[in-house]
Amino acid sequence: METLAKWTLDDYHRMIASGILDDRRVELLAGKIYEITPEAPLHTFCGGNLADYFRDRLNRQAFVREARLITLIDSEPEPDIAIVRGSWSDYRERHPGANDIYLVVEISNSSLIKDLEQKQPIYAVAGISEH
Repeated sequence: METLAKWTLDDYHRMIASGILDDRRVELLAGKIYEITPEAPLHTFCGGNLADYFRDRLNRQAFVREARLITLIDSEPEPDIAIVRGSWSDYRERHPGANDIYLVVEISNSSLIKDLEQKQPIYAVAGISEH
């Protein structure tokens, strides 16, 4: 029987710090490292448009982050949008964690299966509820 070696957040951060992952766009999901697919123009448009909508409606009552990492138990996904507590200065030394997050948004077209089968359970385990 084969055994899959899973990466911890510390392992992943050491790889980033050492430069091993410099030439790759990746995210850690449940201890596995996945390459992030480049965005199509429609995906970028939808994400930017929705983020602007949230910013207008929230009027600085929460911080809207676009395509930025969040840190969860054994994952550092990069949701298309995360609405979190605070501001940029609160995340100078760390990424937002589950307790900082009000909402994550994944915009899916070609990534729908990955978002539903891989990311949704990670968000649920972290306590980020589905709305």
